[in-house]
Amino acid sequence: MSVFPPVRRDRIIGQLPQCFRKDAALHTKEEFNNKVKTACQEQRTGTVGLKISKVIVVGDLAVGKTCLINRFCKDAFDKNYKATIGVDFEMERFEVLGVPFSLQLWDTAGQERFKCIASTYYRGAQIVIIAFDLTNVASLGHVRQWLEDALKENDPTAVQLFLVGTKKDLSSPAQYSQIERDALRLAQEISAEFWAMSSLTGENVKEFFFRVAALAFEANVLAELEKSGSRQIGEVVRINSTSNSLYATSKKKELNCCR
Repeated sequence: MSVFPPVRRDRIIGQLPQCFRKDAALHTKEEFNNKVKTACQEQRTGTVGLKISKVIVVGDLAVGKTCLINRFCKDAFDKNYKATIGVDFEMERFEVLGVPFSLQLWDTAGQERFKCIASTYYRGAQIVIIAFDLTNVASLGHVRQWLEDALKENDPTAVQLFLVGTKKDLSSPAQYSQIERDALRLAQEISAEFWAMSSLTGENVKEFFFRVAALAFEANVLAELEKSGSRQIGEVVRINSTSNSLYATSKKKELNCCR
């Protein structure tokens, strides 16, 4: 019996979700890698279906990290939220190309006094989401520091980065246009994919997390295939020597070492 709950119907991903903007994405391909699709069809994804990919969401106090996670996980929005103390997390189950896949979404505190507590939970992240407020330019200016803190606990080459602008519904067209240009430039500099969304209206929230889950899943399957090399996952490794010859070799070594 599976230890995981069944996947909700609205968490099934059958094709690669598209990026927010092509000039804001590192991967502009429109389909999953062919190796990944073949592996899923042939049920050669190894332990990917049992793994949990860790996602950390970092950023200044009150940029909307908790609201973003709650909008996706619970389809709820509460403007009178209480600031996160330390860390909190939600687990989300998906089905990607017919294979179960889980994301663990870690919501971290934005207050300086909780920074040391939160940073202890950064380690082992596969996805780093840095959130900023589209109505607050200062929060965008702090992105590099949040990135530096997150990468202290992780291998920079092993994580996927996303730069997320929140509260899009509160940003005027002129204000949004300016800060989006700055965010796009920063995203390119730090090799992150940029998204803008609203937790209040739900704009782009589901699309974003589906994109995160799909790219994390693809990375996991490719890593599993690379680890298995040319040998199929689960293939039996044959030993040419017989048990007698192995015993004889062992006995010979034992005699030699006693001389």
